[in-house]
Amino acid sequence: MLCDHCVADPRPPPSAVTFAAFLFILTSVLLNTAAQLLLKAGTNALGVITLSRDDWTGALWRMATEPHFVGGVVIYMVSLVVWIMGLSRVPVSIAFPMLSLGYVVNAIAAHYLFGEAVTVGRWLGIGFIVLGVWLVARSA
Repeated sequence: MLCDHCVADPRPPPSAVTFAAFLFILTSVLLNTAAQLLLKAGTNALGVITLSRDDWTGALWRMATEPHFVGGVVIYMVSLVVWIMGLSRVPVSIAFPMLSLGYVVNAIAAHYLFGEAVTVGRWLGIGFIVLGVWLVARSA
């Protein structure tokens, strides 16, 4: 039961995920991944970031003026808008697990862009994630 100030959507939830809805969710995942990679590139450019009492404004300023950070934040904002558009078309119980696909893309991109090691154990874990997302999507 909804409270007085809440309004229920009279339309029934979609029974199947349309291709367009899937594209919104997938685009959001890819944008989110790009944002993560840009933020990591920003930390690589700046080094370890600490917000000490004496220099927190300087640290924040360096972050705010580092191009990778700025790009990452902008892409995060776009990702949020695209995510909301997708979420308006897909049940959250299906959409949210699809965010896990970002783990796969991120692991591959981090390996090639930053030289990060992707061990057999990580690949196995990523494989379980992909299997789980496939099971959730298949049940839709």
